[in-house]
Amino acid sequence: MSKTDIEKIKLHILKKLFDQRCWMHKHFSINNIPQGLPPHARDSRIIKKAVDDLIKSKWLLSKPTHYGLELSLNIDKKKEIEEYIKENLY
Repeated sequence: MSKTDIEKIKLHILKKLFDQRCWMHKHFSINNIPQGLPPHARDSRIIKKAVDDLIKSKWLLSKPTHYGLELSLNIDKKKEIEEYIKENLY
């Protein structure tokens, strides 16, 4: 996968969480991220890399649970996330 494909997956993750309004204490399972992606982009290693990049940039917050990793958007970075989605989606 190329770097642009990972960027598209990052945009997909952010848009999905944004649409679900998963800010701070409302979480979304990492297992549901591949839904809506094309079959060639559903590789769990690539999704994991995209999630790790977003966590490192502090746009995503993670919550480990006994049934898997839960994700939410960081409310402190709301303006940056909204701008990123608007710039890259349209």
